Amino acid sequence: MRVIETGLPGLLLIEPKVFRDTRGYFLETYSETAFAEIGVRARFVQDNHAYSVSRGVLRGLHFQRPPHAQTKLVWVVRGSVLDVAVDLRRDSPTYGRHYGVELSAENKLRLFLPRGFAHGYLTLTPDVEFLYKVDSPYAPQADGGLAWNDPDIGVAWPCDDPVLSDKDRVLPPFATFESPFVCDPPLDAAGPQS
Repeated sequence: MRVIETGLPGLLLIEPKVFRDTRGYFLETYSETAFAEIGVRARFVQDNHAYSVSRGVLRGLHFQRPPHAQTKLVWVVRGSVLDVAVDLRRDSPTYGRHYGVELSAENKLRLFLPRGFAHGYLTLTPDVEFLYKVDSPYAPQADGGLAWNDPDIGVAWPCDDPVLSDKDRVLPPFATFESPFVCDPPLDAAGPQS
């Protein structure tokens, strides 16, 4: 696999090695050994699968507060999304900045998000299947989020009127957010975060 730096410390774009032949292809969706070799120490405990019927479905920007914060590994197995991560670690040099990338069944890219990032995605095609691994189960009492269209975050979503859940319609702005997140381990420590 190839690791691509995103400019946000600890946030990694992963390009898996794909073995193709006349029958189709094979790839490892996750390898604990391969991730350990690049310094990722996450212990994933749950896999999730989300399906979106139509183009323009926006889910996010979501996170879980400590002590239930989540490390995530996300990818798409059907369709295409614009995937966005926002750095919420108050001691990070990139606090408040975001990174966006197209994840698709075609490009097979994965995004690794350490704890302390808000996450969301917009479906670019109908019939999207989105998979992700987490290192902590969902905890409703720790649920949090930020407004998808917050100008202080400044994501250039390619859709002005997305399909949103009732919850995502009323998420607060970044200006009111008090971050409970810090970089763990500190950014001067060697290797990616988990």
